Amino acid sequence: MIIKNAKFVTSKASFTKGDGFGVDEIAIAGKSNVGKSSFINFLANHNGLAKTSSTPGKTKLINYFSVNNNEFMLVDLPGYGFAKVGEEEKRKWDKMIGSYLTLSERLKGVVVLVDVRHEPTALDKQMIAYLHHYGIPFFVVATKSDKLSKAQTARQKSVIAASLCLGVGDILTVSALKKEGKEAVLEKIENLLKFIPDIDETE
Repeated sequence: MIIKNAKFVTSKASFTKGDGFGVDEIAIAGKSNVGKSSFINFLANHNGLAKTSSTPGKTKLINYFSVNNNEFMLVDLPGYGFAKVGEEEKRKWDKMIGSYLTLSERLKGVVVLVDVRHEPTALDKQMIAYLHHYGIPFFVVATKSDKLSKAQTARQKSVIAASLCLGVGDILTVSALKKEGKEAVLEKIENLLKFIPDIDETE
């Protein structure tokens, strides 16, 4: 897959059944400050597409980006686990994320971002368990690999895989700064978009 063009479409402060644009969607999830906006800009080769900030918790809305003239949508979900907002705001964000993941009719899969330098948090594990529970396809990408040596990155991939009960080969690593790892991610996204789930004809 090649992303030829991408553009911001809209932001939503809530999500209800029937929302969407009639095309398949790939969601980007991860804790605050994991680098979701930088990751989206990296994939799209468009530095100003998603607004980046040094302040965690910047993304408070569900942001939609059209890829290749509505071939599919990249959907940037609010970052979870930002400690500096109140409990009510956290619950609002959690509800927004949960509503989207369970009610989106064109969601094809989720890219879960983790920071390669750190062991996944309890919230990261909760997200993976949530996706397993609802049968939502996903894969994991460890960001900021430029912060570590190749040997350190390999060790951290093992730590992340064990923590999330996944195989080491299931963890992709990327560096938006060094422009590394894009092809493998886009291949995974392409596979998600092509996947057709089995339908139980007895229902």
